[in-house]
Amino acid sequence: GPDGGAGALSGPGGGPGGGAGADGAAARIGLEVHCQITSLRTKLFCPCPSDYRGREPNASVCPVCMGLPGTLPRLNRRAVEKAVMVAASLGCRTPERIAFFRKNYFYPDLPKNFQITQLDAYGPSSVGGDGGRIDVGGGLAVRVRRVQLEEDPGRIVYGGGARGARATLVDYNRAGTALVEIVTEPDMDSPQQARRFLGILADTVANIGASDPSLEGAMRADGNVSVGGGPRVEVKNVGSFHDLEKALQFEITRQRSLAGRGLPVLQETRHWDQGRRVTVPARKKEADMDYRYLPEGDVPPVAVGAEAVGGIVGGMPEGVAARRARYASDVGLPAQVADVLSADRFYSAMFDEALALPGGGAEGGAREIANMITTDLMGMADTRERRGALRATAAHLADLAGAVASGSITRASAREALREAARTGRPAAEIIRDRGMEAMGGGGDELARVVRGVLAAEQAAAEQARSDPKAVNYLVGKVMAATSGRADPQQAIRLIREGLGAGGP
Repeated sequence: GPDGGAGALSGPGGGPGGGAGADGAAARIGLEVHCQITSLRTKLFCPCPSDYRGREPNASVCPVCMGLPGTLPRLNRRAVEKAVMVAASLGCRTPERIAFFRKNYFYPDLPKNFQITQLDAYGPSSVGGDGGRIDVGGGLAVRVRRVQLEEDPGRIVYGGGARGARATLVDYNRAGTALVEIVTEPDMDSPQQARRFLGILADTVANIGASDPSLEGAMRADGNVSVGGGPRVEVKNVGSFHDLEKALQFEITRQRSLAGRGLPVLQETRHWDQGRRVTVPARKKEADMDYRYLPEGDVPPVAVGAEAVGGIVGGMPEGVAARRARYASDVGLPAQVADVLSADRFYSAMFDEALALPGGGAEGGAREIANMITTDLMGMADTRERRGALRATAAHLADLAGAVASGSITRASAREALREAARTGRPAAEIIRDRGMEAMGGGGDELARVVRGVLAAEQAAAEQARSDPKAVNYLVGKVMAATSGRADPQQAIRLIREGLGAGGP
């Protein structure tokens, strides 16, 4: 349906992130992000299940969410609490009182012919505003104008595609689902910044347990674009963050092209045509007055209060930024590893749990656990389905990290043991014992015999290694392969060099 907020306004040049690119006039980009509160069991104003995915069309509906005469909405308290958490996580302030309005328009996916939403018409009354921002890097902090709580419309399904469809079907299961709309200021000047903003926002709402952005349709974004201080064009009907980046890039190029030829840019709403990879006109851009906003008489204003907000915020999980800083400063992880790990709530919780176990407290244990998660586990379970089937636990990580730290197994063996643990859930010590993964040290004869065998079999490589120290790495690889990764690499290097006559470590 039509957009859910006023959006980002264009203006004459300048402003944060408003510098001109090398290929034309300055672009200004604002976003309107619709984020469903997927952690709720019921809809915003009725007891229908909010998890509509996978259900038969029009099965999760009732007289309230279908807007039948005589029905009255009842506000979901948990939805307000989650919305306050979203606002707080973005640095927004929640006013003492929030209020709801009717946004009037006709569209087939809106059964009541109006949407219950929020509007700061008589002062701040949306669930969040006043000072929110997200740091997207490169010195740019995108300001958040408003966070508002509202109901989602239904879904329209076009038979044969939106253009020239033979049939238009409507599924009202989604109608009435709670969502927050996050409206930014036009602080971004490139599609890449917009996509980075959306990625950070997705991590933020997932971290506090408000939404799962990986679910289909759980997080949708519209872009508002103006070039050179010209009219604002809204780009809608975008299916993914990747496509939004492409749509914004096309729209910037289109507007610059029109301006370069002296042609006017119309203030309008345009849709992204996924097939042709272009934006196409949809309708004239509406203003707030076009929607005839009215106070929602059936949902009285809600007194939230500073004490209630404080209690909600106090119960929030640690924020992504705070967790990243803790991993980097207190735990001592490299900045890149801390950034990747802190952004994922599932894996960061596993890391913290493993760190508190005996093996995780070993010297170097934190880095070992972080590396196993970011380089091994995240690769094994890169989707929700695979993550759900993952049988490796924090205890596996701590035990393997402790074994590596003590030198009883190598990093390569730990990786193999973790793969088996992810499949079977067997204890790490049992996997190591049954598969004979104990490390070969440099003090025993077994590793020395393997090294002698490799030098005898690889005489050409050995001769090259005598004059080129880097060629030793090839011989080390052969030793690791011959020992199934059980050899200590440093001890193998020492023995190889001794065998080559180089001497020393």
